[in-house]
Amino acid sequence: MHLLIDFLPLVAFLVAYVLGGIYVATAALMVGCALQIGVHWWRTRTVKPIHGITAVLALIFGTATLLLHDPRFIQWKVSVLMWLLALAFLGSQFIGRQPFAQRLLESSLAEQLGPVSARRWIWINVAWVLFFLAVGALNLYIARTFPDRWPYFKGLGVPGLSVLFMFAQLLWLPLRAPDESPRLDEPKS
Repeated sequence: MHLLIDFLPLVAFLVAYVLGGIYVATAALMVGCALQIGVHWWRTRTVKPIHGITAVLALIFGTATLLLHDPRFIQWKVSVLMWLLALAFLGSQFIGRQPFAQRLLESSLAEQLGPVSARRWIWINVAWVLFFLAVGALNLYIARTFPDRWPYFKGLGVPGLSVLFMFAQLLWLPLRAPDESPRLDEPKS
């Protein structure tokens, strides 16, 4: 059920694009984001930060797209989201006890990963920053160069690249022997 809720706006966008074009897809994305937040709130009485940020960006850029009848605004949303994520991941290295990459991967895969050094988590976090910056730039390139293919990149390419990037890290992490530097969440002596 969580997976369905997480991908609801994306599926709504792609189906609406195939059936009605970019403006119908933009409206479907906006409605899908609102429904996603509503369903999640109804089930948990919370809103995931990523859902909230995505919904706000979809509403802002979607409204601009529909009012100005210009698809460039909704195309920019993906890049803005990616670059905000890059900024958040970069900031997490300096604020808080752990970088976001460590919080993301370690919380669900601690047993499979074994000990991972603080230095390695920082490098992984930097890799995520670079990944988000690159995907944001690639999104703009595809939107400008292949505007009729961009919806498929948004709906299939961005999630696919994210899964491949995470999978590559999950394969790489266990192969690395832990080094002796302390973990970020361990107190210093």
